[in-house]
Amino acid sequence: MLTIALTVYMLVWPVIVAGTLTVIIRAFVKEAKQAKAEGRSII
Repeated sequence: MLTIALTVYMLVWPVIVAGTLTVIIRAFVKEAKQAKAEGRSII
């Protein structure tokens, strides 16, 4: 049982991290496009 739990944990963890990173990147790209359209710096 412990082996199955560890296997599931190891397989799910990268999916959670990838999903979080995707959300952050999409938000950054959206903000960058909006800033460019308004003619201002994103920084």
